Amino acid sequence: MNQEIIVERFLETLINGDRVAARAVIRETADAGIGAPTLINNLFFPAYEKIEQLHRADQITKVAYHLASRLLRMLVDQTAARLTAAAPNGKTVFAVCGPSESEELAAQMVVDLLEAGGCQVTFTGGGIPGDEILAQVHERRPDILLMFASAASDLPEIRAVIDQIREIGAVDRTKIVVGGGVFNRAEGLAEELHADLWAMTPLELVEVVLTGKMKREPIPATVGRIGKKTIGARQRAAA
Repeated sequence: MNQEIIVERFLETLINGDRVAARAVIRETADAGIGAPTLINNLFFPAYEKIEQLHRADQITKVAYHLASRLLRMLVDQTAARLTAAAPNGKTVFAVCGPSESEELAAQMVVDLLEAGGCQVTFTGGGIPGDEILAQVHERRPDILLMFASAASDLPEIRAVIDQIREIGAVDRTKIVVGGGVFNRAEGLAEELHADLWAMTPLELVEVVLTGKMKREPIPATVGRIGKKTIGARQRAAA
């Protein structure tokens, strides 16, 4: 199956709010032997990113955006029920995301795959203040703090949380993992924020969480806080 063609077909069904046609695309992929994890990574997530891109560029109406987002959420929920859970691996993940519903949808794809991979995941959703995130990290002492973001406006809060964790040397066992559209659109952003690990797709994020290894080498992190000018430039690039 040609992934690009399937994504385009699926995207059209989502924007039109055509639930029957969207389910038909899903059945077609299942008949082709595509499993739930690959479906989430190679169909749902690319479609989600395209919807967000069109929305940011004001190339679809608000109605179309809502139709697409809500239909995709329903399909993600249904597909998550088909995931086969691996044996518990002992890794604990505390996951947060940006405040919008779309960011929660993208983060949910990652969280579902992490749980299926054997991780014990706690997911707050979006809109949690930085001080409460820090309090939870101190209390829970997770192996992974996952911060998933698609909007450039999320960066100041993410930066503040990471800075505080780094500066006070809190919870040394916890690795900071970031992902989401904003990090995909601005190369080098994760490194500048001093994240430990990052990835571009849900399955890549699962891989780095499970293995603790990157597919590519990070650039050396600069010492101290990131300058406001640098963050401003990254925000403009990611917008």
